[in-house]
Amino acid sequence: MKLSSPMEIWKYLPGTNCGECGEKTCLAFASLLIERKKRLEDCSPLFEPKYAEKGKELAELLAPAVREVEIGISERARKIGGEDVMHRHERTFFNRTALAYDVWDTMNEEELRERVKEITNWKKFYVGEFLKVDAVAVRSVSGDAKTFAECVKRVAEETDFPLVLCSFDAKVMEEGLKEVSDRNPLIYAADKNNWKEVLRIAKRYKVPVTLFSPDLDMLISLAVTFSSAGVEDIVLDPGTYPTGEGLEETFSRFVRIRRAGIVDGNKGIAYPLIAVPMSAWMVHGDGAKSEDALEASYWEAIIADLFIIKYADIMILHSIEPHSLIPERTLVANIYTDPRRPVSVEPGLREVGNPTEKSPLFVTTNFALTYYTVESDITSNKIDSYLMVVDSEGIGVESAVAGGQLNAENFKDALESFNVASKVKHKTMVIPGLAARLSGETEDVTGWTVLVGPRDSGRIPGWMEKNWPPETVS
Repeated sequence: MKLSSPMEIWKYLPGTNCGECGEKTCLAFASLLIERKKRLEDCSPLFEPKYAEKGKELAELLAPAVREVEIGISERARKIGGEDVMHRHERTFFNRTALAYDVWDTMNEEELRERVKEITNWKKFYVGEFLKVDAVAVRSVSGDAKTFAECVKRVAEETDFPLVLCSFDAKVMEEGLKEVSDRNPLIYAADKNNWKEVLRIAKRYKVPVTLFSPDLDMLISLAVTFSSAGVEDIVLDPGTYPTGEGLEETFSRFVRIRRAGIVDGNKGIAYPLIAVPMSAWMVHGDGAKSEDALEASYWEAIIADLFIIKYADIMILHSIEPHSLIPERTLVANIYTDPRRPVSVEPGLREVGNPTEKSPLFVTTNFALTYYTVESDITSNKIDSYLMVVDSEGIGVESAVAGGQLNAENFKDALESFNVASKVKHKTMVIPGLAARLSGETEDVTGWTVLVGPRDSGRIPGWMEKNWPPETVS
């Protein structure tokens, strides 16, 4: 993206404030364009002859530095690439790394279907949302086209996830692709030996394609060839070598490609990148022994975490064990959180369990990690209570107290706006231990009795035994 402010974008818009985009002004629409919360297509006047030239120019200026590629269809479709910056603090990353876990065509049917279900149904609650994985990679191990096609068919019956079809044999690839061509799978991969056949397949079925070569000159050549032939949905694989100098060189290639695309503006190589951390299994153990499998999954997770940070847009993995999958998916969630906006929840008065007018009233901030930790600790200990979530601008307790985002006036406003007195008759609130220095002022401003709770919400049960109910409640 060559434009960095709403005002720069506004100059290319009609400026009529017609409202057809759903916003009151063109400037408001421009601010949403830069955040990718609106599309140019939402501005219908921009496609009228009068503004068409400006619209075309604006589309080019708004295009991300790295091409955005979509795999899959409907609600499960995943966008990869589409980034504009090298580091998230420069602005933010938009399309998180897609995680594809593998199955293979020599698995028996029962084992295959069970693994696909496990991949599809996996989820973990984390900071207010359920984390899930993104795709299933179907690998041809047999080398037989019919066997691969049958495997792809069975996988497609079990999941609506995007698919990555993996084979360097074009005939095998095409047979599998015939089963799911309408689901826009990513095919993996074209290289210096099979590129002609894979190019034909990619053009015929109009699906995104991976190009593979550890030689960057060859990789660029393949990308230019495919692009010139009209295939634009390209993903690049510069090879993932899991140990020693091979790993060091892999890291270097990923950084060089991303830098060339974003910093140098080299469109010939500005495509999404794929990493294959499951290559760790080729080196650290074949899984025949449990200790081999543990070591391989450990190294796979380390390599995956490295390239989640630098700069894989999609990756193929093997281990679905919690000790591998959870760190990988959690890191993706953290890296692809917009650093410009605290992760927050809506302020309000929450009921935990079945509280009564004599139940305790706990207070916390609307920083999501703080809120869900406190809420979980209260819920898991079966403490019927009210939880008042105060607007601290999405900042945690200690920082919000220090910065002034959490203060006695906040508490007063929350009590009044959430009409807490209608639910809690004892007029006693429990503030976090990290906000202890606000207790006296809060009592003066609100007229409520303030108790200072523990610094760690995990200690609330022990605190309750000694401090609840106070004399004001009995």
